Amino acid sequence: MVDNARSTIRPPAPAKLKILATANDLFYTEGIHTVGVDRIIAGAHVTKATFYKHYRSKDLLIIAYVEGRDREIRDFFEDAEKRLSDPREILRQLTNRIGGEATREGFRGCPFINAAAQFVDPNHPVRQAVTVHRDWYSDRIEELMREMGHPHPGDAADDYLLARDGALAGGYVGDSIAANAALHRITERILAEAPSR
Repeated sequence: MVDNARSTIRPPAPAKLKILATANDLFYTEGIHTVGVDRIIAGAHVTKATFYKHYRSKDLLIIAYVEGRDREIRDFFEDAEKRLSDPREILRQLTNRIGGEATREGFRGCPFINAAAQFVDPNHPVRQAVTVHRDWYSDRIEELMREMGHPHPGDAADDYLLARDGALAGGYVGDSIAANAALHRITERILAEAPSR
């Protein structure tokens, strides 16, 4: 008798992980459209056949890149929720994470906004992957606002997302320290609108 509960999921092939890791770095630092498949193949030290075995097209690799970035943020929330019971502290931790990202050396802006800017057709699969992420992110922030008892959770989530986008854009093209400080101030203003516990 076969125990279905013990069925195993095979981990991704090492070559597939190397391709994605290489693309993750190059797409983010140099731009999705400027990096060709041959450059990724060379950087990952795989053959062209191996690349196309795992990713039938560059677009599929780009989608995997966007989905990988999405998973990182979902993992952050999952970890924060395990450690912290207060939604205010989760939002503060998120703000610290965003601010840290915006002020780190080599920061090139929000990977989702960057990807969306390079795929103008809203029906393109890459653009749809960005939309899935942003919709989830917006819903998750609104849920945090609701959990903390904010009187206008949807508006507060919109304010926070706009501040987040501005901090990431300002962190790349402007004064990253000022952008980080502004994001923290806005976060505290939003939190002050919710009743204290």
